Amino acid sequence: MHFVIMGCGRVGALLASRLDADGHSVAVIDSDPTAFRRLPPDFSGRRVTGMGMDRDALKQAGIKGAYAFAAVSSGDNSNIIAARVARETFGVERVVARIYDPTRAVVYERLGIPTVATVRRTAEAVMRWLMPPDADVGWLHATGLVSLVSAQPTPDWYWIP
Repeated sequence: MHFVIMGCGRVGALLASRLDADGHSVAVIDSDPTAFRRLPPDFSGRRVTGMGMDRDALKQAGIKGAYAFAAVSSGDNSNIIAARVARETFGVERVVARIYDPTRAVVYERLGIPTVATVRRTAEAVMRWLMPPDADVGWLHATGLVSLVSAQPTPDWYWIP
């Protein structure tokens, strides 16, 4: 399968490296050609210098035959626009965009673009580690600052006023 990844930061380089190592065809788009240094020396995929929302850069990356597209650059707006172009212009069904601002993620998901809100996912993971094993984090606000938790108290719980 062919995958196109926009952004060759830590996440993009790791995704591209893993997909390439698994034998998939991969193209990585980044506006900074020095970002490709993050890829391993044996990376066999394409490196495309350009903007991930630019149709010519996407075509050069092989978007027309792509199974999936991941927009994982450091810019929320760039990620969502690129994801929408991949889906709406080139018909790529499997797209995902990384979003730093969790309040934006809800809006973008309403547009039909699945998002990974880094802050929210991190907060959820931390909450799971902080709470007792039998606790159920039922809801977490998009900011990660407020949550509703259901838990059964045990004798080793303490209340400190």
